[in-house]
Amino acid sequence: MKEIFSKEYNIFLGDDVFEKLAETLIHKEYSKVFVLMDNNTSLHCWPLLSAYLVNFVPIIIPDGEVNKNIRQAEFIWETLQSNFADRRALLINLGGGVISDIGGFCAATFKRGIDFINVPTTLLSMVDAAVGGKQGVDMLSFKNVIGVFKHPKEVFIYPPFLNTLNDNEKRNGLAELCKHALISDKALFEKLEAIPPDDWGVKLNSLIFQSLKIKVSIVKKDPLEKDLRKTLNFGHTIGHAIETASLLSDKVPLKHGEAVAIGIICEAFISKAIDHLSSKEFKNIVEYISNRFPKYKQKINQEQLILFMRNDKKNKEGNIHFTLLKKIGKAKVDIICEDDLIIQSLNYYQNL
Repeated sequence: MKEIFSKEYNIFLGDDVFEKLAETLIHKEYSKVFVLMDNNTSLHCWPLLSAYLVNFVPIIIPDGEVNKNIRQAEFIWETLQSNFADRRALLINLGGGVISDIGGFCAATFKRGIDFINVPTTLLSMVDAAVGGKQGVDMLSFKNVIGVFKHPKEVFIYPPFLNTLNDNEKRNGLAELCKHALISDKALFEKLEAIPPDDWGVKLNSLIFQSLKIKVSIVKKDPLEKDLRKTLNFGHTIGHAIETASLLSDKVPLKHGEAVAIGIICEAFISKAIDHLSSKEFKNIVEYISNRFPKYKQKINQEQLILFMRNDKKNKEGNIHFTLLKKIGKAKVDIICEDDLIIQSLNYYQNL
């Protein structure tokens, strides 16, 4: 079992983490234990975890980003209340990014805060959503505009859960893993480049661990996103806007990682255009993403995306702020970008 310790919470990764989780629950003596999951994790992951728990109350919500909203949050709060959860209760979030986000938000706000533990079940949640302390829900399909900063008490990562995922869901998490490499660790990006597309036979444990160390290190230095933590937004200014547009208009909306992958290409284009990123490294990034993510073929409404970006919570004084790459492994934050260059980047992606 691998461990990452911080003063806020600890992360445990390995095939034997559930024994550690059971030990934690015994020592904490919580008044009640609730387990939040969606209809997928209740079927595929809950049977593995349930053997280590006693006296628990399950809470099941529908899967998908479309359900990360205040209505589902109200259902979770009501379930906690009707089962007499007090401030010594615990909420275990068993699932992907949606479950980590909404579960953490509900726990942080219920009776001014109860403890929660994250047990991520997807690659996306293992390397990103389950760690870092950002909790929230979407409003009117805008990503995470209602939320709080609140850390889990512990995170337990069980890599065999990845065996329950199809290739599309694994690819969804690959975008965040790639982002961590691009902003902070060139050697990790080169390691990712060396893995053939759709080769999921590779042992992911070490890649997840390296990615986690990057994010935890950044968050530890800047927990409230005043400066350094903004580097984690690379690919997300455009990516979140595309994800929002897809949620509103597509019959099968893009997954978060798929939208971020588009954002990575577009924001790498912008990085190159303002003379930060070399042509060679830009080409490497585009080839890596293009070889692993299918092209988004829906027509992109550029004016709509610009409007969505103007509503991004990272903006200041009406200007759209980006995190861009100076080179692979080195990012720069709070770069203002004009609309024309954003549109050029979207055109570049559509013409690939």
